[in-house]
Amino acid sequence: MKILHVVPSVSSFLGGPTTVVFNLVKALLNKGIEAEIVTTNHNGSKPLDVPLYQKIEYKGVPVWFLPYFSPPLKEFIFSPAFTKWLWQNIKNYDILDNYYLFSYAPSCAAQIARWHNIPYTIRIQGQLTSWGLTQGKLKKQIYSMLVERHNLNNAAVLHCTSEAEVEDVRRFGIQAPVVKLPLGVEEVSINPQAVRQIHSAYGISPHTPIILFLSRLHHDKCPDMLIKALSLMNTNCLDFHLLIAGEGEVGYVNYLKQLVKSLNLTNRITFTGFVKNESKNLLLQGADLFVLPSRAENFSISTAEAMAAGKPVIVTPGVQQAPEIIAADAGLVVEEDVNALKLAISRLLTYPKLRQELG
Repeated sequence: MKILHVVPSVSSFLGGPTTVVFNLVKALLNKGIEAEIVTTNHNGSKPLDVPLYQKIEYKGVPVWFLPYFSPPLKEFIFSPAFTKWLWQNIKNYDILDNYYLFSYAPSCAAQIARWHNIPYTIRIQGQLTSWGLTQGKLKKQIYSMLVERHNLNNAAVLHCTSEAEVEDVRRFGIQAPVVKLPLGVEEVSINPQAVRQIHSAYGISPHTPIILFLSRLHHDKCPDMLIKALSLMNTNCLDFHLLIAGEGEVGYVNYLKQLVKSLNLTNRITFTGFVKNESKNLLLQGADLFVLPSRAENFSISTAEAMAAGKPVIVTPGVQQAPEIIAADAGLVVEEDVNALKLAISRLLTYPKLRQELG
């Protein structure tokens, strides 16, 4: 069995799905199953500096990188080289596993796979939520009519990570078989010094509770809502420090930093930038609570990682793990509203015992 994972980009700018593809391929290789990734050298504003047209080891897994051409619709990540390569090489694989919708590489891969009678799967990745479909609505309607519905309905199976995502698929009118399978996160070694180390690393008083936002900095993740909620806190009664971990488009990140400054929160909020490995583990283990007020999130890897690290979480219903979080009594689910978010955070900051119980 040889599986080819098709993803438009492995840039960290695309957030959680790039983590998923590397973790999954590693897991398959560990099970003795041949698995490779084919992608482009897309990396935000400039290409990745990697060899092209050859299989290399990248982040511990075999990856083929092909050049892309960036049209005005930059998230489409158009690549004629990908089409030619896949047409020539698809017969070397038994299954294609496609990541993302409304993007060139997986759309092209599905059509070539059908031509060659190679079964393919598609990971929905939250892109059929009601909110997600309103973003670029007309373009997605046209693309769905011409390409995407046909690709979805002819897939061997669609991978959904939650019951809500299954409902999104059926609401979109797709009848292909579906498997509901949550994503996994890696266990990390417990660091008993994490709390002390995180306060020291970021110059935070050892008595100040730390709130963690860990995600791609994008408007659909609503970090601005979190910042505005914290601006409403009575800082004479409640102490806190927010760590915003992640990266995003320069313009949006600058907007967030200006928002922090305008709300006089500069001394209470730190932008850590992109974190990984031990730095990321330190944040997850050292923080007191985790907050993700996302509008549309089929399966938040960072939320799962925070729960695995024993942290209470605060999420909005747009995070589709919300029913499981409620059932497990592992956090609070609040409406997508600044005041509701403020009240939930205030509650957990006020009651350390409740934080411990939820965590």
